[in-house]
Amino acid sequence: MEQTRIEYREKQLTGERALFMTRGADIVDCIFSDGESPLKESSDITVTNTSFQWKYPLWYCSDVTVRDSSFFEMARAGIWYTKNISLTDCLYQAPKGFRRVSGAVLENVDFPHADETLWNCSDIKIHKMLARGDYFAMNSSNLTIDGLNLAGNYSFDGCSNVTVTNSKLISKDAFWNCKNVTVKNSYISGEYTGWNSEDVTFEHCTLESLQGFCYMKNLKIVDCVILNTNLAFEYSTVDVTTRSSIKSVKNPLGGSISCAGIGELIFDDNAVNAENTKITINGKEK
Repeated sequence: MEQTRIEYREKQLTGERALFMTRGADIVDCIFSDGESPLKESSDITVTNTSFQWKYPLWYCSDVTVRDSSFFEMARAGIWYTKNISLTDCLYQAPKGFRRVSGAVLENVDFPHADETLWNCSDIKIHKMLARGDYFAMNSSNLTIDGLNLAGNYSFDGCSNVTVTNSKLISKDAFWNCKNVTVKNSYISGEYTGWNSEDVTFEHCTLESLQGFCYMKNLKIVDCVILNTNLAFEYSTVDVTTRSSIKSVKNPLGGSISCAGIGELIFDDNAVNAENTKITINGKEK
């Protein structure tokens, strides 16, 4: 026998755990205000045109769909320990938005205060997102991202299995301590990009970084534009092709670099063998 769904419509819900452990419900045109954890431990719910105005709205939930809704600044630490959730056409103003969430789909969601958001999450799909805040997506895995515009430092620290396409990142120290990252058709500007990471590929991107791409294993830069970048590739193994010039390259451990020119090529560490790196300038080996 099919269970009848519950509907909450045009209600202002207050008090701690206002709809605690709700099962099989449609929440439409409602306001959750002045009360923590209103939907904690809930499952199989849809939320439409609703606002969350207080802390911890969706903890330990599963199978949640949220559309055309808003998370106010005080909806802090809003979605933690939740599985299988989608947000579409939402404004998410609060910081620390997602922690230890698995199976999330975020489409056309704006995060104006995305500090410490998407930490320790897995199996996340993002399409069309505007985010501003530091430490975005730290220690998360299995991320598929298309159309992310991010302004915030230290993004994607400690991530693994990440694909980013058609995105713009203004982010110091992006992609540190990562494994298995592919970035395509994107723009990245920020100091010290990619340190201590391995198996990272940039394809058809525009890159700008002070002392970027150092201490990396198996770095691939494929048909990218590298602008205003100096002291690059120190102690990294590289496979680089760019149609632009590079301001300076310092102590690469090995591999190949093909570019239009290098302003300064520096080998000042006796432990680094310059012969391990093939340098090609405008098609001619240097």
